[in-house]
Amino acid sequence: MIGIFYGSTTGTTETVARDIAAKLGVGAEDVHDVARAGAADAMRYDVLLLGSSTWGSGELQDDWYGFLDALKRLDLSGKKVALFGCGDGASYPDTFCDAIGLIYDGLAGTGCTFIGAYWPEGYDVTDSLVARNGQFVGLAIDETDGADKTAAREEAWVAQLKGEM
Repeated sequence: MIGIFYGSTTGTTETVARDIAAKLGVGAEDVHDVARAGAADAMRYDVLLLGSSTWGSGELQDDWYGFLDALKRLDLSGKKVALFGCGDGASYPDTFCDAIGLIYDGLAGTGCTFIGAYWPEGYDVTDSLVARNGQFVGLAIDETDGADKTAAREEAWVAQLKGEM
């Protein structure tokens, strides 16, 4: 069972979360705003898709701080985790989608298995926290400068996830 958890201030990450849910056939009851969810809610799911926008100088969306602190104290052994997020690569190239990297780092010791990493083809930014060993640790969306690529990136990532789940 797939659970999608997102933090969104302006609604962009929420829209991406709902688009991904539709493409995966995940019902609305399994899409959660971290502002209104508890980390224990994640334990119901075998696969977690976690999404955050990046703010300021590479920071998590505000609602993620408490949720991530609680989530990283749980034993996520046996769970698959995929990350997605939104950022602005033109204005903030050094911190583009850093929130994804922060979640990745926060959950690295929980026993989960990360899925959904991919080669960042078609991106101008490849050296922020979202990038590890030449790959992005999750889906990076740039609605500011790459909105025309969002649907195709979502489709490709969802197809990849289906193969990794």
